[in-house]
Amino acid sequence: MSPNSIRQDWFSNVRGDALAGLVVALALIPEAIAFSSIAGVDPKVGLYASFSMAVVIAFTGGRPGMISAATGAMALLMVTLVKEHGLEYLLAATVLTGILQIIAGIVRLDVLMRFVSRSVVTGFVNALAILIFLAQLPELINVSWIVYAMVAGGLGIIYLLPYVTRAVPSPLICIIGLTILSIWMGLDVRTVGDMGELPDSLPVFLIPDIPLNFETLAIIFPYSLTLMVVGLLESLMTATIVDDLTDTKSDKRRECIGQGTANVATGFIGGMAGCAMIGQSVINIKSGGRGRLSALLAGVYLLLMVVFLGNWVAQIPMAALVAVMIMVSIGTFNWASIRDLRKNPPSSSIVMVATVVVVVLTHDLAKGVLVGVLLSGIFFATKSVATCMSVRSQWTKAGRGSTG
Repeated sequence: MSPNSIRQDWFSNVRGDALAGLVVALALIPEAIAFSSIAGVDPKVGLYASFSMAVVIAFTGGRPGMISAATGAMALLMVTLVKEHGLEYLLAATVLTGILQIIAGIVRLDVLMRFVSRSVVTGFVNALAILIFLAQLPELINVSWIVYAMVAGGLGIIYLLPYVTRAVPSPLICIIGLTILSIWMGLDVRTVGDMGELPDSLPVFLIPDIPLNFETLAIIFPYSLTLMVVGLLESLMTATIVDDLTDTKSDKRRECIGQGTANVATGFIGGMAGCAMIGQSVINIKSGGRGRLSALLAGVYLLLMVVFLGNWVAQIPMAALVAVMIMVSIGTFNWASIRDLRKNPPSSSIVMVATVVVVVLTHDLAKGVLVGVLLSGIFFATKSVATCMSVRSQWTKAGRGSTG
């Protein structure tokens, strides 16, 4: 890597990356705790994973400015493994997931992204935006009017503050301002501390305590293979989206290897498997983050805050984070795709809508993308056959027509 490349990736946007990383870290904390709950493990498993993934991918990933951490899509795949075999097998599966992802990068499985059409990518983005919004609803149901007022106030800060100043990311001011207001007025609202207990110690290196035999491999391999596929799919799709947002290119092969390296490291410090996060990546970009420094600092900030400033972090109102995530869902959704439904070819619109519907109904990104790719293939094949086939009329000397 050349000095110019290092300077561009790491030090071309220090202030923006430092502030954006702080916003990302604050938003990551409740999500990591929630994803740990989904997987059936202690909150520190998700928090350690988010720290490790963000820090390692900053050095090894192929997309500067993209955030990787513990994710809901990955957590859903771990439930049965944790329930039937326990945490140690999950840690081993995480390490194996990373190894498989590294192999995938070496054999260039990233080239399969060429078969994912623009309609599928658009559907993927829109589905994720909807899922991000739906994930906020539990924090907005059966709550007092104070919560709604705080969310509305938070959105007001996020969208109006940039008209006054862009010196500090408006989502950061939203979180800090609403936290101070909540503490000062003693508001009875749900906070980050209500999500789960924050860890009070730094992660340490550990080797999963499992039998090293083929029986263990037979247990964890199916889970690791599924985690590998979903993790790479979500990561490569997110990289494509961030490419579009920043009008830059990324190294997809390096991203595969980087995600694998991050997961191997994560498994050895007691974290669950993770991948790139579209929501956090959008938060980072919208807050001014562009370089690798933003991901590194997001992970470092997260660990320092939960371990050394846990009492303060626990008092952050969930309403502030809900406002930030609603901003993310609004900013992520491709609104032009709705306007262009009638302009685009019917096949393109069908692929996009089908991808959205399947992802939202199943909460499974892999299934939605698979359906979209299959439909794109069917429409392409149908169009190709129709274009290649023709009917010709030939006249014989006798004046009789024949076709061929």
